[in-house]
Amino acid sequence: MARRNLTDRGIKALKPAAPGKRKQIPDSIVPGLYVRVTDTGVKSFALIKRRPGGKNPVPLTIGRYGEISLDQARNTARELLQLIARGIDPQVERERQLLAEQQRRDNAFANVMEDYIREKLPGQRSGRHAARELRNVFLSAWGPRPVIDITELDVLAVLKPKKATPVQGRNLLGLLKRAFDWAKDERVYGIVRNPCADLRPSKLFGDKSVGSRILTDDELFALWRAAQRTPYPYGPVYVLLMLTALRLNEAADASWGEIDRRAGLWVIPAERMKGKNGKARAHAVPLTDQISALLESLPRFQTGDYLFSTTFGEKPAWIGPRVKRQIDARMLRTLQALARRRGEVPSRVGLPRWTNHDIRRTVRSQLSRLKIAEEVREAVLAHARPGIKGVYDHHDYFAEKRAALELWGGRLRTIVEPQPSNVVSLRA
Repeated sequence: MARRNLTDRGIKALKPAAPGKRKQIPDSIVPGLYVRVTDTGVKSFALIKRRPGGKNPVPLTIGRYGEISLDQARNTARELLQLIARGIDPQVERERQLLAEQQRRDNAFANVMEDYIREKLPGQRSGRHAARELRNVFLSAWGPRPVIDITELDVLAVLKPKKATPVQGRNLLGLLKRAFDWAKDERVYGIVRNPCADLRPSKLFGDKSVGSRILTDDELFALWRAAQRTPYPYGPVYVLLMLTALRLNEAADASWGEIDRRAGLWVIPAERMKGKNGKARAHAVPLTDQISALLESLPRFQTGDYLFSTTFGEKPAWIGPRVKRQIDARMLRTLQALARRRGEVPSRVGLPRWTNHDIRRTVRSQLSRLKIAEEVREAVLAHARPGIKGVYDHHDYFAEKRAALELWGGRLRTIVEPQPSNVVSLRA
């Protein structure tokens, strides 16, 4: 059939082929491009050309007319002819591209991060918290996108709003950077460069400040009152933090299997303790009367082992910003009630910003006030001893820690349970 200068008007005017047949009209502009018409009137474009290594011309479908235009079909045909001229079979190249695109979809950010969560995080002290952060912050933003498409600008778009909470921002950047480093080292996700590599927390969130906040006695009173009024599982976690000076996740992720009630002992395994380069050690917490009473008040679940849980013990509770805001609101109401009783203007009373970690610092300072020896204070906080002492002295000061926590418990009781003559009616 003679070639013709295909036009949209001419293509639309083409009649269906005879029953059981198909028409093929070649284009005079692009050699090898044909418009094909079936006996039902369906019109499509194809390139009919001998491929590298082949003997006879073979049609390669370009697309259906109407779904792609004549100009688009000509451009695609030209690209296919260039591949043939370079000795590349367009069909093989198309299959390669389809496979690559499928791999991109399979290596969606969500899939890669779930691999990281499953393979890397279970053995880490804060693994559960890290998994929640990855899912809540990053997967919700990029979940279906190919992981190799995530850029530095994407990371900045998520992290810049965190400038108001620099501690969280730094932690999120560090978490994402570690996740991308892992994925890159796996060599199976196509990542050749970590998009967080050049991002510096000091540039994004300012220099890291050293915490110095100590809760006053009034604030401790307000915190205790807020924790007592905050429902399980969140309120009891804050009570436990005040009694033990533990880190938040060390307390919140506790399980009954770690606790020996008969021996009066709670052993937090090394994998849940903070430590660098795998040097974390298990931490023994003496069960004082106050800690034991708290444990007695907790529910026991048949389906799970975690002390503090919203899933019947299957998973530990997450103590996130929402819970902290509720605690802060209750504390502020109590502080304002105390001010009212003193004859001050309640509306002028505020609650300076504090973090959960400040509870730990407060207890440490209170132990100093109680003249507890430094070695014992450090043992209560599970701080590694520096230098040669930390290598050879494995004495865990268990008896001394019990005495220190009992002494602190007594001091705390005088703050949160004042004598009857000092009791005031608070409307907080």
